[in-house]
Amino acid sequence: MQNEFTSQQRLIQVQERTQRAGVHDRGLLLIGLFKLGKAILFLLLGIGAIHLLHKDLGDEVMRLATSLKFDPESKFVTLLLDKVDLIDAHRLRQISLATFAYSALALTEGVGLLLEKVWAEYLTLILTVSFLPWELYELARRPSWFRLSLLLINLAVLGYLLWLLRRKKGAAEVLG
Repeated sequence: MQNEFTSQQRLIQVQERTQRAGVHDRGLLLIGLFKLGKAILFLLLGIGAIHLLHKDLGDEVMRLATSLKFDPESKFVTLLLDKVDLIDAHRLRQISLATFAYSALALTEGVGLLLEKVWAEYLTLILTVSFLPWELYELARRPSWFRLSLLLINLAVLGYLLWLLRRKKGAAEVLG
């Protein structure tokens, strides 16, 4: 009993020393920075969607196409114009609201992971798992290297978080 108690105390002391020494989990740091980058991207997309409210989206697409030296008569520009015609002001507000919500969620994940909070690890794990079926569907529907790389990145994040949470659970069981 005494021997078990002293080993638990030593484990707690080692954990406290590593936390005071500023040793951080590099994997969580990398995932947290990735999530913060996503948060910034989706925040900017939401601002862009609001900026386009009450503007003629077709004119904006044509202006962008000519500034990027695309042929305005090309199939790509024509397809884009057809799709843009389906977006009204209400849909644009919905898009901006969704992007702001996702940005807030990614910001919460990123900050929580940078602070090495266990709740953030579970939140990221749950969100990553919840998007996997959609990513698999999109990859099967239209395979591309981009979609495959996104899936592989998310699988790597998922695997790392599972490994990390199991390791922490094992350490907590040792502590009793």
